[in-house]
Amino acid sequence: MHFHIANTSEEMGIAAADKAAEVICDYIEKQGYARIVLATGASQFTFLKALVDKKIDWSKVEMFHLDEYVGLPETHPASFRGYLRERFLSYAPVAQAYLVSGEGDVATHIAELSKEIGKATIDLAVIGIGENAHIAFNDPPADFKTTDAYKIVDLDDACKAQQVREGWFESLDTVPKQAITMTVQQILNSKTIISCVPHQVKANAIRNTLQDGITNLVPATILKTHGDWWLYLDKASASEMEPSKLIK
Repeated sequence: MHFHIANTSEEMGIAAADKAAEVICDYIEKQGYARIVLATGASQFTFLKALVDKKIDWSKVEMFHLDEYVGLPETHPASFRGYLRERFLSYAPVAQAYLVSGEGDVATHIAELSKEIGKATIDLAVIGIGENAHIAFNDPPADFKTTDAYKIVDLDDACKAQQVREGWFESLDTVPKQAITMTVQQILNSKTIISCVPHQVKANAIRNTLQDGITNLVPATILKTHGDWWLYLDKASASEMEPSKLIK
């Protein structure tokens, strides 16, 4: 595990984008292409803004993303497909973008998406950490064992409350009850993982992630088992961390 603490969320996003660009460009140079996974949500704003300004040959990049709500149209402000089109794809003309859709024949879509992501290893996965320490929509207690690439999950109340606080939905009742998520094992199969986790509301999740042992009750703890995990924090999200109690 490598971790970097910046003074502000803006500085954190820039530092993480520098590392992501380095990894992407390195794989393009070595193998002629790069396959990446991107996270969404308010925590990724500064990272994505910095990443799209990097000198990267996007025509050699394939992009997947982590999750999407079941039944939510892309036109909804909370849609992660819409989020990525607005904040990433409108600036980065990638060779192919495989977006998760929760509309229509969801089972067939998951099968098609799983087939595509299984064609080669993901080189870089950008994985956020939620207020309940979820990764993607793998809420606690997370399934650490399934080897499926994507699955449908029920969202817990803490996860839904975070989405309301961030302004994506008006109330808990308007948050979809289910989502499609990339699984924990599919995330861990990535060669490099970068996590951007800013803001005070994430401080408790970061403390638990770094100071607890590996447990599916704190899903992000599993990232500590990965051989090339880079964690980027700002001072606010790192504020409850006690270095003497870190468990790697």
